[in-house]
Amino acid sequence: MSTTEKTTTGSTTTGSTTTGSATTGSATTGGTADGAGNTVFTFMESPLGRLMLSGVRPGDRGPAALATVTAPGQKYALAEPADDWEYDPEALAEPVAQLTAYFAGERTRFDFPLAPVGTEFRRRIWAALDRIPYGETVTYGQLADLAGESPRAVRAVGGAVGANPLLIVRPCHRVLGANGALTGFAAGTDRKRWLLDLESGALF
Repeated sequence: MSTTEKTTTGSTTTGSTTTGSATTGSATTGGTADGAGNTVFTFMESPLGRLMLSGVRPGDRGPAALATVTAPGQKYALAEPADDWEYDPEALAEPVAQLTAYFAGERTRFDFPLAPVGTEFRRRIWAALDRIPYGETVTYGQLADLAGESPRAVRAVGGAVGANPLLIVRPCHRVLGANGALTGFAAGTDRKRWLLDLESGALF
């Protein structure tokens, strides 16, 4: 499976392919620099609880590039929108629609621009998450290899996975411990198991 290399700044890009009835276009990105647009947010109900989505909207109107997806009680994430964020459901309507289809078992990948913020190392690890196919899992060591990192970097890789700002969209739930344990998921192991069950077909 191919992936699009993420960049720190510049405009976002999108691309898509389809297979059968489920859309399989990947969510592709370039990041945006701080201050390059307005941060907007919305909420959506999901089987994981009420998710908060935020994104960067260029100018005053138009769709936003998705920056974060967080679940209630998620570690290392804001529990509420920041004071200077603007509530704008329309700007994030496409990510909400695609996530809704994903939860219904109708979509296996995502096709909208992303704008995650992180160090160069973390962005490489997050980009490698895109290469894990739907319904499959890898270990942290295998993810390090996918990202071109040394196996000795597995602890740092785990830290990057735990800091993934794009829950579900960047599928960190597909990364397991070396012994197959459900570890390292900031939104909780029960939610990780639910997502893996969804992707295995066990829920439909």
